[in-house]
Amino acid sequence: MSVLFISDIHLGERFPEREKIKKEKLSAFLEMAAGSASRLFVVGDLFDFWFEYKHAVPKGHLNIILKLSQLHENGTELSYITGNHDFWLGDFLASEVGFKIYRDQLDIELDGKRVHIIHGDGLAKKDRGYRVLKKVLRNRLNIFLYRLLSPDLGIPFAKFVSGRSRGHTQKRPKEIFLEEYRQYARKKLDAGYDAVIMAHTHVPEEISFDNGIYLNTGDWIENFTYVEFSEGRFKLKKWD
Repeated sequence: MSVLFISDIHLGERFPEREKIKKEKLSAFLEMAAGSASRLFVVGDLFDFWFEYKHAVPKGHLNIILKLSQLHENGTELSYITGNHDFWLGDFLASEVGFKIYRDQLDIELDGKRVHIIHGDGLAKKDRGYRVLKKVLRNRLNIFLYRLLSPDLGIPFAKFVSGRSRGHTQKRPKEIFLEEYRQYARKKLDAGYDAVIMAHTHVPEEISFDNGIYLNTGDWIENFTYVEFSEGRFKLKKWD
């Protein structure tokens, strides 16, 4: 049995044709996982936006949510490390689907290997403004106040802002941004980890260093990549 890592699917985008392809591929991937994976990690941003009201959640993802729930019922452990588009997760995915929710990052051991898993938002030096905004958005009082908005207003507005945020991130100079993530991974490997798994950049990477391996899961908008851990080895793969 393998362990799978996937991220940056951004379900709920504004582009219907791209969303259709994405859901078809993801549905097939989850069907594959049902027969081969002991554990599935979502390393952030399964949704382009997610905000839970007391009696409402964003619509449009029922088929994928059901497949994830069936995956859990069939014995696959589900773990979710929050990203920058889904840090408002409440208890719906935990209570109704079976996810174990981890805020920001997770350190685990797989077959004797120490693994550091993190979405990666806010790590870059130029993300100082975002790090401040992140604290504001996660403030309990601000979340309470936002829930006073009707879901018919609050969810569409937040989806609009979320789409603009992703567009801004994609305009950054890629190589400088990516190098900072590689350096972060190297520091973690120097600290004793055997593998570092990150996301957020939407650029799939597999880099072997002298003391471990760094993998970025990429995305399911253009690359459709994921990471598999099987027989003691990590491998970046593309879903075809």
